[in-house]
This record gives sequence, structure tokens and C-alpha cells, in this order.
Amino acid sequence: MRSIATEVAVIGAGTAGLNAYRAARAAGRRAVLIEGGPYGTTCARVGCMPSKLLIAAAEAAHALAAAPGFGVHPGAVRVDGAAVMARVRAERDRFVGFVLDSVEQVPVTDKLHGHARFVAPDCLQVDQHTEVRAPRVVIATGSSPVLPPAWLAAGPRVTGSDAVFDWTALPASVAVIGSGIIGLELGQALHRLGVRVALYARGDSMAQLGDPAVGMAAAQALARELDIRFHTVVKAIAADGQQLLVRSRDGEGRLREERYDHVLCAIGRQPNVHQLGLETTGLVMDRHGVPLVDPHTMQCGASAIFIAGDASNERPLLPEAVDQGKIAGHNAARYPQVAPGLRRTPLAVAFTEPQIATAGASYRTLCASHAGRFATGQVSFEDQGRSRVMLQNQGLLRVYGEFGTDRFLGAEMVAPRAEHLAHLLAWACQAGLTVAAMLDMPFYHPVVEEGLRTALRDLSRQLAQGPAPAQDGVPCCPGE
Repeated sequence: MRSIATEVAVIGAGTAGLNAYRAARAAGRRAVLIEGGPYGTTCARVGCMPSKLLIAAAEAAHALAAAPGFGVHPGAVRVDGAAVMARVRAERDRFVGFVLDSVEQVPVTDKLHGHARFVAPDCLQVDQHTEVRAPRVVIATGSSPVLPPAWLAAGPRVTGSDAVFDWTALPASVAVIGSGIIGLELGQALHRLGVRVALYARGDSMAQLGDPAVGMAAAQALARELDIRFHTVVKAIAADGQQLLVRSRDGEGRLREERYDHVLCAIGRQPNVHQLGLETTGLVMDRHGVPLVDPHTMQCGASAIFIAGDASNERPLLPEAVDQGKIAGHNAARYPQVAPGLRRTPLAVAFTEPQIATAGASYRTLCASHAGRFATGQVSFEDQGRSRVMLQNQGLLRVYGEFGTDRFLGAEMVAPRAEHLAHLLAWACQAGLTVAAMLDMPFYHPVVEEGLRTALRDLSRQLAQGPAPAQDGVPCCPGE
């Protein structure tokens, strides 16, 4: 086994790892990039980009189905599943190619291929071929879908979302387990492409939403189109000839058996940290086995080990991986002189229709940090002008503001074109704008953003009234 020495070792060559490596090199440190799997980020290979390719195809099919509502009657519609998936794979490979081009720019001497594990806080072993001595380490190992072994025992047709984008054709039927962002996005897309889809949800939560009113609006909007089984537990999955038999139990205790061609498990992703030998580092772990980390410096405790991206189990989103990677790499390079880096206002979008988005502080966060000190304004999109014009008039936007300061705090929504509304609101939140200042901004007509103005006006009225008298035992429902 050969032995090499470097100043910074980065484990993982995904989005966070590449940014950490570049930050360390920009700071003048020698660094190595260690990757145990194929090069190419989660976003490019199995995440953001291939999922949006599938969704784009689904939107094209849905536009034809919705056209009669405008008095436009297209001819017979045929979805060529093989062609759909061929485009998804081809464009996915193109995006991966851009990442591979970036990796190619990393000097060969700075790249190691193999599984890395700690044998000491400052020493890594890569497979059986290389020992890497590094006084500073960045963990950027990403995440993987959670796949219960009992379900996997039913055979290869039980998969996580990563496998969907290698399909060569669309199946006739799919059971989607999980009502998070991935399950909702892929479930709706497959349904619109003609696949029989049933979505199993243990509770009634939807995507990243915490506001009960918005969550209910999202459930109602998506259930109008999708077969969503709320409060339903999947008890077992078994092979049944060329199909899978799914046994479930609903909230009233009723048992049900149904057969599908595939089962898509979308119950979450877990950080890839459990095979790293972290027990040799002396780091303090949380209950999931992830090192405790300062989210502003990405430093694990007081050590010279940093963690970034999905591996940190904080916000598993590409923009966050970029920022965390830069912070971790920069601080690894200048350790022990670490400093807080730029962490932006939280922003998340589910590309369903209507879209689901959150910006700034979430409802749950505010109930903990601002109980009794924030107000809520809202608008329904059912009668919002531009939304009705587009036949996309469903959803609810709720905005939050702080009593006393009039400062805008955040928002949750299920709305048409929510991706754009959420960006505006995240920018306003990061800029520290007051609700009054936001209402002074221009609003064109007719646009969906006029609904935002309605919600902000409602919030302004609630803030002017002041907080309601505190009552013991009353749940956190400001502005109601």
C-alpha cells in the first residue's frame, strides 16, 4: 500500500466535494479528491435534472389533456414511453458530461478512486491501495435512497428514485411510497404520462410543508388528480409473477392488496456516512450517526474535520451543497482560523402542479422561535385573475411577518408558478425587507404575483392589529 501526504483531503466528488476541493486549492492548499463511485453529481445523474426532464414530458402530455378547457381539441394523444425515457437518458448523460468535463480539469495527481475510511482523525485508507495522511478532511459523501431490506427482498422491481432514470420504457403501473418532494414529483409525472400510479403516504404531510393550512390545500389540489392513499402503511411487498403484490393498511385499519409492475420507494434519503470509520475520529454524532456540525462553518465540533452537502443531513439541495462545499473547503484550508461563511435564506421547490415551495423561515420554525410574535397573511389562488386565465387556479399562499418590527419572515405555498414567487420572497427575506417595503414594490397586471400582493396586504393588516393575548394550551396558529 502506498502512502501520500496532503494538506486537505476531500471525500466525495459530487457538488459539495468539487466545491470544497476548489475552495481549498484557491486558498493555496494542496488537496486530493477521493471518489468511491462514478463521477457526476447526484443532481446531474439522478436528481434535479433527470427528474425535470421527466416532468417536462409530463407537462407536455398534460397540456394536451387540459386543452379542451380552453376550447382547443387536439387529436388522439399517444405517449411513446420508450422515446420519453430515451430523451431523459440522453439529456441526463449530457448534463453528466458537463460535470465530467469539470472533473477532467482536476489534475490526475489530485484524484484518487476508491472507498475512503478513517483509520485516525488525520489519516484515511482508500480501498487497499492508498493511505492518505491529511491534517484536514472534508466529508462530502452525499446521500442514498432509504430502501428497507424487507422490501428489496421482493426483487429488482422495488427501487429508489435513482433507478427510474435508467428505465428504457414506461411501465404500466407503479406504486410510489412516500409523499415527499421526490415521491410527489415522480408520481405526478408518471401519472400524466399514462402510468397507473398510486401514492402511499403514512400521514397527511406533503413535500416540505409545515403549515397545516397550506398542507391541506396541497393535499386537496394534488388528490384531485392523483390517487393518494393518506394515512396508509405499506405492510409488505412480495413478488407475484411478473408483478409486485403490495399489502397496505389504511387509517381505519382496512387491509388492501394491489399489484404493480414497479414499486418506487421515496421515503427519504440517508447520508452516506456509516461506512467511513467515523468511530476512529472521536467526533460526537447525532442520533442518525451524522457528526454534529456548525452550520455556519461546517466544522465538526472543534476538529479539523468538516462536512458538506447531503452528508451533513441539513438541507439536501444543490444550492446548499454548493455553499456548504465552499465554506467547508475554505475553512479546512485555513484551519484552525475558521470563520462563518455565507448561508443563504432557505428556499425549496417541489416541481409538482401546482408547485409547492417554501422560502425563509418555515411555519414550524416560527412556532418554535416566534410563538405569539408573528402574524400570518394569506391568499387563495382559486379566484386570482392570472391563475384563472391559465386554468391553474388552485392553491394557497401564506406569508409570515414579525410583530413590532414588521419584518418579513418567510412563506409556504402551493401555487401556480410558485418557483418564481418563492425566489422573490427568499430575496426579500434575505434583504431584511419589511412588509410595507415589499408592498411598495411594483406589481404588474395581470400576473400571478398580484396574489402575493393580496397576501402581503392581509399580513400587513394582521401586523397592525398586534398579537392576540396569550392563552395557555392554544396551538401556534397566528393570524387566524
